[in-house]
Amino acid sequence: MPVLKKKPVVSAKTATKTAAKSTTKSTAKPAAPAAATRAAKIDDKLIKLGLRSDMDKVLHLPLRYEDETEIKNISEAGFIFGRSVQVEGIVTACEVAFRPRRQLVVTISDDSGQLVMRFLNFYGSQVKQMAEGNRVRARGEVRHGFFGAEMVHPSYKMVIEGAPLPSALTPVYPAGEGLSQTLLRKTIIDAMARIAWRDTLSEQLRSSLELMQFEPAVRMLHNPPPDIDESALADRSHAAWVRMKFDELLAQQLSMKRAQIARREKGAAVLPTVGKLSKAFLKQLPFALTGAQQRVLEEIRADLQQSFPMQRLLQGDVGSGKTVVAAIAAAQAIDSGFQAVLMAPTEILADQHFRKIAGWMEPLGVNVAWLTGSLKKKEKLEAKARIESGEAQLIIGTHALIQEDVQFSKLGLVIVDEQHRFGVGQRLVLRNKGLDNNLASSKQKIPHQLMMSATPIPRTLAMTYYADLEVSVIDELPPGRTPIVTRVIDQNRRDEVIERVHAAALEGRQVYWVCPLIEESEALQLQTATDTHQTLVAALPDLQVGLVHGRMKPAEKQEVMDAFTRGDIHVLVATTVIEVGVDVPNASLMVIEHAERFGLSQLHQLRGRVGRGSAASVCLLLYQGPLGMVAKQRLRIMRESTDGFEIARKDLEIRGPGEFLGARQSGQAMLRFADLETDQWLVDKARDLAHTLLRDDPATVEAHLARWLGAREDYLKV
Repeated sequence: MPVLKKKPVVSAKTATKTAAKSTTKSTAKPAAPAAATRAAKIDDKLIKLGLRSDMDKVLHLPLRYEDETEIKNISEAGFIFGRSVQVEGIVTACEVAFRPRRQLVVTISDDSGQLVMRFLNFYGSQVKQMAEGNRVRARGEVRHGFFGAEMVHPSYKMVIEGAPLPSALTPVYPAGEGLSQTLLRKTIIDAMARIAWRDTLSEQLRSSLELMQFEPAVRMLHNPPPDIDESALADRSHAAWVRMKFDELLAQQLSMKRAQIARREKGAAVLPTVGKLSKAFLKQLPFALTGAQQRVLEEIRADLQQSFPMQRLLQGDVGSGKTVVAAIAAAQAIDSGFQAVLMAPTEILADQHFRKIAGWMEPLGVNVAWLTGSLKKKEKLEAKARIESGEAQLIIGTHALIQEDVQFSKLGLVIVDEQHRFGVGQRLVLRNKGLDNNLASSKQKIPHQLMMSATPIPRTLAMTYYADLEVSVIDELPPGRTPIVTRVIDQNRRDEVIERVHAAALEGRQVYWVCPLIEESEALQLQTATDTHQTLVAALPDLQVGLVHGRMKPAEKQEVMDAFTRGDIHVLVATTVIEVGVDVPNASLMVIEHAERFGLSQLHQLRGRVGRGSAASVCLLLYQGPLGMVAKQRLRIMRESTDGFEIARKDLEIRGPGEFLGARQSGQAMLRFADLETDQWLVDKARDLAHTLLRDDPATVEAHLARWLGAREDYLKV
């Protein structure tokens, strides 16, 4: 007889679990789709980092390098200060300690001594990984703590005895969330195996410019040998870096010059008429234009009479009178039978423009429309209908102007104020509002474009980044403007500052008190606008103290600003929403809280809100010590200069060029490797070669732009 095996007794709970597992196994998706999903997620993260093509990945060059080619014994490493060093040892102790906070403390030893590795943030898996007897290779800066030589949060990996060392320096790449250095290195190595390495520059060109070949330069930067000059690698003066910087600058110059050529080939509405409206506008102004305003106005008028689109940047310091020049340009467009539109980055600034320009234009019979996101639905529909029908001749507003359902009747001139605060894509959308969908592209008329900026751009930067623009500069302030005296004051003297505010208000003057944050931040511990408002209300019971910040509804903000403009509010506590566009001539004192936290251009913009009347004006920069080197530089520059162009030049030295441009707001960084201050000699060479290549060698132009810019080139044209 066969032996019958007794079936095991299975509980209901176990049976359920087993069934669930069985179901999971039977309905689970194959591994391949899961791998594909993971790969897609990695691709998304790479795209966020700007790495779409294989060439993008190959040109994702290291930020810095780590030398993992050598191991020091632990006793020797203890005498190497101020730089990272690599050691290897056996784990002799591993514990989770509380001194005073929870941390992982690992002791490793070699034949020469022992070293402690401390991790303040760690995972449970690390505790298991560093079990006693395992071998670890660690890299970090050695310092001497309570328990002797130690590394805090070193980079490390578990190794077996005799594991080989790298033969080159280890690159450290700019990374994004979820992208490890290991993954980036593998991604770049794979991409390098796939790309076509053909040099875009001929041997003759490289020789005349004394440049390395492209492929050896790239390979060296991704995989530098240990005997390379590390200082030249770090300061990017090595020949391999010079080649990368030159190529990048050449691509940028080619793109800009090509955009300029293409723009001149496009048609634009000719706006020739300086007619009845323009003449009446100038006649009714209660002041005469300065020489600088007249000069830039002539430049703009000449552009508007051309049959290709104007693309002009109007620069002028705070209070130099850019708005009136823009209004006169709009009058020329209207005189010529076209619409003009002015877009500003904030509702407060747009409202300031609307009130001022409509006050000039409407008495002359111009129909001015106002369009912002805060308008009620009915008001928006009415404004859009007037714009589309052509009834509205001048349109002023915010980002609401670039919504898809806003259509213009006959748009001839686009004015963008504070252009660097808009993304390039946003400016492109507004410009394209002038296109007629019923016409072929060859017959399209593109509106003229005037961009304004109160953040003066140094000449070097303008020539490089705005190679496809004409630049006009108002370098003269209107007469009667009193210089602003700037004082730098320690936060501990707050009570004295409040007394000064009180005295100014009693003399009939108005005061701004600017704060950097709305709500409390433990990390920064800054005085907040709401707290400051409450403090000043209590300290100045006989004065009206107002508050305005970015989280208020537009109508609430406008109500407070109107009260301040009328003089009903003596002291206005504000965040940086008042940075541009607010014009209250009676305001002659400004206090900027935590001035050390602001950038130079922002401090200069804020300071420009006072000094707009005839009274002597003062700006007090309150700071909290101790100050870092950069903060000291900024405050000293603000105290010593009121010249916006000099301040912009200093700001460029401190910050670099990135934030002047607005390109970053579209995710398109313009220059990653070249530095416009130290690499000007390369800019000049790139500019000269771009001119030659565009004239003589279109194939090289196409190949070079495809390699360095790809689809990003369109963003450099507005």
